[in-house]
Amino acid sequence: MTFCCEMMRDKVEAKCDQHADSFDCPDCLIYHDPDPRDERYVLIIHDGGSSYIAIRYCPWCGTSLPGDVDDEDDTTA
Repeated sequence: MTFCCEMMRDKVEAKCDQHADSFDCPDCLIYHDPDPRDERYVLIIHDGGSSYIAIRYCPWCGTSLPGDVDDEDDTTA
């Protein structure tokens, strides 16, 4: 997989020894769904559930990210 910058790579590929699910780990910030039918990058909202906000641009380098961000479906997984 190709990433726009090293920081994005580090955040997407982050693994936690204590949490099996990225949405449970407070250190995981970004989730990438590689499904080609609905590819998207999201900021994880650590609210005890699986909430997220889909993003269009990398928070670190500003590069436009692949995937369609639908405003009606960008706050919960």
